[in-house]
Amino acid sequence: MITLLLVFATAFFVVLYSTPPLIKVAILKRLFDEPGGRKIHKRIVPTIGGVIIFAATLFSFSLWYKIDFGQLKDMEELISVNQYLTEFKLIVATSIVLFFVGIKDDIIGTAPIKKLVAHVLVGLILVLIGNVRITGLHGIFGVYELPYWASVFLSLFTYIVVVNAFNLIDGVDGLAGGVGFIAAASFAGWFIIANDYVYASLSVALAGALLGFLVFNFSPAKIFMGDSGSLTIGLLMCILCIKVIEYPAEKINNDLINISKPVFAIATLIYPLADTLRVFVVRATKGVSPFSADRNHLHHRLMDCGLGHLGTVIWVYVFSIFTIGISLLSYFLDPSVALLIVVGFTALCAVILQLIYRSKNPSKQTTIEFKE
Repeated sequence: MITLLLVFATAFFVVLYSTPPLIKVAILKRLFDEPGGRKIHKRIVPTIGGVIIFAATLFSFSLWYKIDFGQLKDMEELISVNQYLTEFKLIVATSIVLFFVGIKDDIIGTAPIKKLVAHVLVGLILVLIGNVRITGLHGIFGVYELPYWASVFLSLFTYIVVVNAFNLIDGVDGLAGGVGFIAAASFAGWFIIANDYVYASLSVALAGALLGFLVFNFSPAKIFMGDSGSLTIGLLMCILCIKVIEYPAEKINNDLINISKPVFAIATLIYPLADTLRVFVVRATKGVSPFSADRNHLHHRLMDCGLGHLGTVIWVYVFSIFTIGISLLSYFLDPSVALLIVVGFTALCAVILQLIYRSKNPSKQTTIEFKE
């Protein structure tokens, strides 16, 4: 536990003390976003905060992560350590790819098709080389094991959706960072109870970096994380999500054994997943590209209801925490029923929000607003 505290504190203070100089450099080099158009901020804001999130997370995890080979008891533990090392190398390699794709997009822009190619490449590396994939649904709707081809397809689809989901919710001060912090802290708690201190350390490192970043990103934001941050966060969240789902049952603590791992993982990422699904459906019904920019996100609806930046993120935080709590009902319920409750609660909240939005904005219609 002391190591986890060191990991968290290191990531937090690296971000806390490195972000102000980064803001100054970004302004001097004109690496900022100007107000106007669809943008809801009223002044120039640097957009390269992902640089310090990426650096602090990997630095703190690498600094304190250690293996005492003298304490290994048998060949099984040695194989497990080798697996962790292989996965860590792939996490570093793939996060570097997405980080540079994101930083290029933050500075000069990147075509959506090129970003999609990068997502597919990263997903294939993790699924085919790292074998970090979803192998089954663990009893949801009666499905346990998946054929290899279905496992690869579902895992690749999951990578692309989750990574883009965090990118899409990065539209309000403190939203992506706060939702990411809640998710990382939840995964950290799960791994701690499961006695997996390697992935607990990675979760804690990300949580510390995001909490430090929120000091500068909370409304009114002094810096945005940009694509370099949201893509990196999405990648790490997806890996943590899959590692929770695929955690060996024989290694799970008795306190977690009856909690459905897929339901908990989905609930932890429910807001970005729900917002992405909703936006893509709206765009599809309008006959436009799912990658087109618009103001039909759930956080835009909350803003239009008069909540402002602060009110919007607080409501989303509360919703995220409450939904994670609901997922724990899977301890007592069938996993399929628990998942339906989580999804049903999310859908109900979205419907209520839409009704409130229409009552407060009777003259507005659901339209698609494109970037120029």
